[in-house]
Amino acid sequence: MPSRHAHRKKKWSADVTERSDALDLKDDTFKGSPKKIAQSLKRSATHSRRRKSSPFRSAMSMLTFYINRAGKNLSASRRKKLESAKDELRARFKRG
Repeated sequence: MPSRHAHRKKKWSADVTERSDALDLKDDTFKGSPKKIAQSLKRSATHSRRRKSSPFRSAMSMLTFYINRAGKNLSASRRKKLESAKDELRARFKRG
């Protein structure tokens, strides 16, 4: 008898990233320095035809989504780098 979880679907977060009106991101978007992360997110948000809100809001939402989905698996240094990317993103979009 197969286990109850044998036919489990992939995680909903992967489905959101692939099929929703999220940004079209490069595979290495969340790697590198905070400046590189912000630059990549801004480029994707500005050029994406799949987003529903402003480029800034879409980019910030995707970064927050990534941080939240990683949850406790993020090291303190990695979390700090991603949080710094938020500040970089605000600066690139001339916000706050």
